[in-house]
Amino acid sequence: MISLFFLVLLIGLQTSVTAQTIGVCYGQVADNLPPKDQVVKLFKTKSFGRMRIFNPDQATLEALRGSNIELIIDVANEDIKSIANDISSANSWVQNNIVKFSQDVKFKYIGVGNEIDPSKNDQAQFVPLAMKNIDAALASANLKSQIKVSTVIYMGMMGSSYPPSAGAFAESSVPYMTQVVSFLVESGAPVLANVYPYFAYIGDMKDIPLDYALFKQQGNNDVGYQNLFDAQLDAIYAALAKVGGSDLKIVVSETGWPSAGGDGASIENAGTYYTNLIAHVNSGKGTPAKPAQEIETYLFAMFDEDQKTGAESEKHFGLFHADQS
Repeated sequence: MISLFFLVLLIGLQTSVTAQTIGVCYGQVADNLPPKDQVVKLFKTKSFGRMRIFNPDQATLEALRGSNIELIIDVANEDIKSIANDISSANSWVQNNIVKFSQDVKFKYIGVGNEIDPSKNDQAQFVPLAMKNIDAALASANLKSQIKVSTVIYMGMMGSSYPPSAGAFAESSVPYMTQVVSFLVESGAPVLANVYPYFAYIGDMKDIPLDYALFKQQGNNDVGYQNLFDAQLDAIYAALAKVGGSDLKIVVSETGWPSAGGDGASIENAGTYYTNLIAHVNSGKGTPAKPAQEIETYLFAMFDEDQKTGAESEKHFGLFHADQS
């Protein structure tokens, strides 16, 4: 039985996501999801005006034709090396996945890689050049002015995050981030970052109050913050400033809260997080370090994904069940 609380949440979600700062990630690591044309219809019915997809799935792109939904599309991590080493690979990727659909699909950002850890993944060394090659391929297709190229940074690169003003990337990650930031500054693209108060909370439940993670805390803490989301975001802003990115904008490419499968994971907490997050983002107040700065945000995710690996909670981040309920 669906609780009255959850029915109220769904009504609230539908009415509150209409502002253009909110999008939803369409993950597909499941074997029971509805057809892609039905998913796009659901996005439109619920007034979700922005979408992120994690690979250039042709069927999804076909379904998006004429939808007017703005899109973040990822270059898969495994394709980055070839795109960096061969401009023809970048041109082919752009032709096959962007130009082919550009008349009918509203591409907003291309994310070259998702959460690549430069200390553990040798793919990281290819990210800056891959971004440049994709950007050059867009220029050749006369699409550079319409679509920005970025990458989704790995939050584990943060060496310091508290207080937020002391945010800094770990010394080992500074050379990598300096290259990434240099490209973004030159191109005018934002940083993409996955910001999850949930994971910070379960990683330090002793010192992080649940209300602080759920936007329910009354009053500011000793460093001037009322919620963990803003603190995490401003720590990234501080870290970016230290590597030459003081004027860069951050787009929150994922954020969410699981409805089951772990500490603090419940329908009630997920509902509270999403409702309060959306209200905060739509308020236009920004963060303490960036007041009045729009916080373009993508909720993770549209559906529960039954084939996700790792912690059980990973399967329960969906706003909807696979049957669209």
